[in-house]
Amino acid sequence: QLQLAESGGGLVQPGGSLRLSCAASGFILDWYAIGWFRQAPGKEREGVSCISGNGDSTNYADSVKGRFTISRDNAKNTVYLQMNSLRFEDTAVYYCAADPSPLLFRSCVLGADFSFWGQGTQVTVSS
Repeated sequence: QLQLAESGGGLVQPGGSLRLSCAASGFILDWYAIGWFRQAPGKEREGVSCISGNGDSTNYADSVKGRFTISRDNAKNTVYLQMNSLRFEDTAVYYCAADPSPLLFRSCVLGADFSFWGQGTQVTVSS
């Protein structure tokens, strides 16, 4: 059974860091584009970052550029989102998603329809 599991969320003070992990089971993440999304209470889900299937291309929302870094470790079948300089407005449930589309192999698009989704992990930035 194909599953994605996020972990690494938690409570952090403004300016702090967290690293989210997205571990795949039941399939191999190689060649899948991976996206990170978030949804804050009362707001629509938004794309945060994505990495192409070949790992050569990444994309970031303007709100996180320079603070977040997406990476993948195919040997561990895991994708990471390193989040630095966290702000109150980064508080949300963070989801990872995967898609095998050839269209996302060389470049990813935050607005693409990703096929497989994890259950999410809560990130709370609070003092």
